[in-house]
Amino acid sequence: MSTTSPTAATHQGPVPTGWYQPSDCRLDAFRAVVEQTTDSADYPHADEVVDNVVVYAERWRRVADDPSTRRDLQTEVARVLASGPGIAVFRGAVDEAVVDRATDAFRRLIDEQKRAGGAAGDHFAAPGSNDRVWGALDKLAVADPETFAAYYASDVLALVSEAWLGPGYQVTSQVNVVNPGGQAQVAHRDYHLGFMDLERAASFPAQVHALSPALTLQGAVAHVDMPVETGPTLYLPHSQKYGAGYLAYHDPAFTAYFEEHHVQLPLAKGDGAFFNPAIFHGAGTNRTSDVRRMANLLQVSSAFGRAMETVDTRAICRAVYPVLRRWRAEGASDRTIANVVAASAEGYPFPTHLDLDQPVGSLVPQTEAELLQRAVDEDWETSRLVQEVEARRARRHSQVPGA
Repeated sequence: MSTTSPTAATHQGPVPTGWYQPSDCRLDAFRAVVEQTTDSADYPHADEVVDNVVVYAERWRRVADDPSTRRDLQTEVARVLASGPGIAVFRGAVDEAVVDRATDAFRRLIDEQKRAGGAAGDHFAAPGSNDRVWGALDKLAVADPETFAAYYASDVLALVSEAWLGPGYQVTSQVNVVNPGGQAQVAHRDYHLGFMDLERAASFPAQVHALSPALTLQGAVAHVDMPVETGPTLYLPHSQKYGAGYLAYHDPAFTAYFEEHHVQLPLAKGDGAFFNPAIFHGAGTNRTSDVRRMANLLQVSSAFGRAMETVDTRAICRAVYPVLRRWRAEGASDRTIANVVAASAEGYPFPTHLDLDQPVGSLVPQTEAELLQRAVDEDWETSRLVQEVEARRARRHSQVPGA
């Protein structure tokens, strides 16, 4: 371990500093974190613990409806996500009849997409292997507002989102349909650092690795019954507590361990699973011949994941590019150019409109900063940069039919 490396075993306790390196990822330390048993006594509002996952069925509703006890339940759920197994399942999260109505709407949207054609990118599966509805939140609202309202009136999403993120959160939704024969995803962590390759994730300091999971809640609502043979999500409970996990999931030794030790909970239509985005997980293989396994994937973001001011980075790119182009011709260093690019352009690919700005051939779409850097490196004419920046902007804005 280098002098810049933090302790990789766990980031419970004081927030680590320094930088993780791939060499910090040790399977024995990982096993010490994940090979523990979830004690049901720690979660008195839960109905049971199944395969180390905390399951809420009947008890939680009465507690959640009472303002004097709701916070107690939310504190418990947050403990599940942070220092417990990292996964909570809520039986009957959304009424089955409402789920069926939403399913019908999603299937119509999928059919419309197929008729329209176009690429179908995915983050952790081969493009086209699944049916996706990106930006499903606003699409459902426009297509069937009554169903949208009934669906998101369910108290579970608000209960867990407030418990993990506090108020002011932003909900997004992506429908994923794994068709018969669809193969399992590679084990991974999720947004933010989980959507990066190894080198990029390693460039962020350890305190970001520790705090990033607190900015996002991952969830999924089952839209069909999901027995194990349909391939419901594979999880490795307690794995969110391994500090270097955003690097470790790229390591084949950790992938092999996940394959051998993961758990897989069957879900019924309307059940909701919520988890810390740092949990090692992946969709399972659909071994059936006739079940299209549909889930509404919910990604809820903290209100704090936003800048204080709005910035017109397009205007900055247009204004500063001739200067950068001249500086490069005059011999300015790569670092000098990169520093200006970082201050000028949007360096993060999200939020975006994933129907148009898809992660085809990469985990994430191209950033504005990458586009500006490429223009400098390839000595584009200014008019070409302006055209590409405007085209990128157009791809990023939601274009819901009928909106």
